[in-house]
Amino acid sequence: MILVTGGAGFIGGNYLWNTVWKIDDEIVCVDKLTYASNYDYIKPLVDNERISFEPTDIKDEEDIKRIFDKYKPKHIINFAAESHVDNSINDYTPFVDTNILGTLNLLKHSMNLDSLEKFIHVSTDEVYGSLELDSDESFHELTQYQPNNPYSASKAASDHFVRAFHKTYGVPAIITNCSNNYGPGQHKEKFIPTIINKARKNQKIPVYGDGLNVRDWLFVHDHCHGINLVREKGKIGEKYNIGGGTEVSNIELVKMILKVMNKPESLIEYVTDRPGHDRRYSINCDKITKELGYKPNYTLEQGIQKTLPWYGETK
Repeated sequence: MILVTGGAGFIGGNYLWNTVWKIDDEIVCVDKLTYASNYDYIKPLVDNERISFEPTDIKDEEDIKRIFDKYKPKHIINFAAESHVDNSINDYTPFVDTNILGTLNLLKHSMNLDSLEKFIHVSTDEVYGSLELDSDESFHELTQYQPNNPYSASKAASDHFVRAFHKTYGVPAIITNCSNNYGPGQHKEKFIPTIINKARKNQKIPVYGDGLNVRDWLFVHDHCHGINLVREKGKIGEKYNIGGGTEVSNIELVKMILKVMNKPESLIEYVTDRPGHDRRYSINCDKITKELGYKPNYTLEQGIQKTLPWYGETK
C-alpha cells in the first residue's frame, strides 16, 4: 500500500497517473482539496477504483491516525504542501500549518506504524537559498540551507523535522529536493501557466525585475520518475536532489514560449521585483544519477510542447 499526500495537487496528481499503471500495490490519496487542488484530474482514477481517496487535512490528528490504521501503508510519499512564494509573502500562516505542522503530524503517526518501510518527503531546491548568476556552483545534497522567503523557510523546517524524526525515532525517512516543476495540470498561478494563458489572450506577461533570474526547470513526469526510483531503490536516511538539467533565465523562458506560440515579444512587461527573489537555482543530480540511475527524459522544449495542450490552443 502506497499513501500519497497531496495527490490531488499538481505533482501528486501526475505522480498518481504516472505510477498507478506500473505497479501492483494499492494506492490511497490524501488531499484536503484546497484552491490549488484539482480533483477532476484524478477523478477517473477514483471512479475506476485505481486509487482510494481520503479528503482530509494532513494536520488532522484523528483522521490521519484513522487512515494509517485503516490502510497500514508500506510507503508514504508526502507531496502535500503550500507552494506559491508570492502567497507565502502575503500570508505565511497556511505554509506553517501545512508544510511544518502537517508534516509533523504525519511523522508523529509514522513513528509506530509497523508496516512502514519508507517515508519519502518531497521538498524543494529553494531551501538551499540563492546562487550568483556568474557562479559555476550547483546545489548538492550537503549544501547549507539558507531559505530566503517564508515558503522555502517552511519547507526547510519540515526537512529538518523529517531528518530529526529519522535520527531520533527511527522513522524510515528519505528527503528529495527538486527544482522548478512544470507540466500538465499545474495551477494557473504558476509562472509557465501564466505565460501561456496570458499569451493566448494577447495580454501582457509580467516578468519580475530584469528577468535574468535563472531556474532549473523539471518536467513533472521526470520528477515522478525520480520519486519512483527513490521509492524503489533509495536508501533510508539519505537525501536526493532531482533536477531537469535545464537552466534558463526567466526572460529566455518567456521568449521561448512566445516563439513556440507564435506570439510577439511585445507582450513582455517588466514589473517591480518581488521581495526575497532568489537570483539563481542550479541543482546537482549526480547522486541520484549514479546511485539510482536517474536521467531526465524530456528537454525543456519537449516538456513545453507537452504542456501547451493542457491550457488550450497554442495559437
